Amino acid sequence: MSGLQSQVRSSSESTPVQATSVVRAWRSPAARFDPAALGQRSSVEFFEGFELSFIDVGEATLRVRQGGEGPPLVLLHGHPRTHATWHMVAVKLAQHFTVVCPDLRGYGQSTMPPTLPDHSQSSKRAMASDVVELMRFLGQEPFGVVGHDRGSAVAYRLALDHPDAVTKLAVLDCLPIGEHLARAGARFALAWWHWFFFGQTEKLAEHFISADPDGWYENTPEHMGQAAYDDLWQALRNPAVVHGMVEDYRAGVTVDREADDADRLAGNQITCPLLVEWSTRDDMEELYGDIVAIWRVWAENVRGLAIDSGHHVAEEAPDELAAALLDFFD
Repeated sequence: MSGLQSQVRSSSESTPVQATSVVRAWRSPAARFDPAALGQRSSVEFFEGFELSFIDVGEATLRVRQGGEGPPLVLLHGHPRTHATWHMVAVKLAQHFTVVCPDLRGYGQSTMPPTLPDHSQSSKRAMASDVVELMRFLGQEPFGVVGHDRGSAVAYRLALDHPDAVTKLAVLDCLPIGEHLARAGARFALAWWHWFFFGQTEKLAEHFISADPDGWYENTPEHMGQAAYDDLWQALRNPAVVHGMVEDYRAGVTVDREADDADRLAGNQITCPLLVEWSTRDDMEELYGDIVAIWRVWAENVRGLAIDSGHHVAEEAPDELAAALLDFFD
């Protein structure tokens, strides 16, 4: 721990980063976000009371915000967000928990190791190990985990690989990567075609995204807040971050699927309590029907929850999500 501690840089306030409050360009923003919901949410300051640090966890240095008091709870963002997506939810949870919000390796302002031929440097197994090392350094073990989108894949991999480290797990808008790919058909390919475009190894995705990031990711800051929006746009205009995000998907269709398939074949299950949330204005139910039934193959103790929201539930329905998480992790 002392070796890591010498690598920590800390700041009580964030430096605004130009980021993108991106809705996936391949999906209709109008179908994913309801501006009318804005007037019904309580406003919060951007990560008020949280400390910003950069922590060396071995293979990567993670940008991390930490705040609050109580049992530890880690929040893991999805694509293409940074940890800033959680700011409205995190402040509410910090009244009851010690909340830790890192940028995943390769995302935001966290680093990533050199790219390997098999893309394992961006595997969910490697990202999960980052979180274990982070929480060990912070002295916050064991801990609860919440993941959204790609962060959910890191979260369930963490629970499978490090069962003693995780007390409870919540996954938002997620199935195991192996389940997604095993069930993929024409509807999935049309809606989630970016999985396969990003999965190509010729770096075509990096070329096209970095040539016109505004064309790929479009949104406005109203629902996520200006600070989070600025933070995201700085990340998306950084070619190194674009490469890191795309490598996440290359690992997904290769080593991550292999890890999921191996666990499924061996009958390995998540042993801690699991909350499965899906956003009703996203397409999880449309594609898969009974989402909880799918997760029951992977976990011993599963609870399901639907929230009226588009895909980015932490930004679009923060009050409802925070209340659900408080109830589950209490």
